[in-house]
Amino acid sequence: MITAYVLVVLNIISVVICYQVAKSRGGNTRFWGGLAVFFGPFAIPFIFLSKPKTAAKE
Repeated sequence: MITAYVLVVLNIISVVICYQVAKSRGGNTRFWGGLAVFFGPFAIPFIFLSKPKTAAKE
């Protein structure tokens, strides 16, 4: 039973990490949070590999 709790806590931590990184890099926070919900810690490397959004040049 303790294993299930550990996995849920690990998943919640992954969601928070993905949300914060997406927010700081200008990404879609819902998208990355959703990926972390479904894929857990496996989504974290992909958010670091994605390109940050840059301001549009005028």
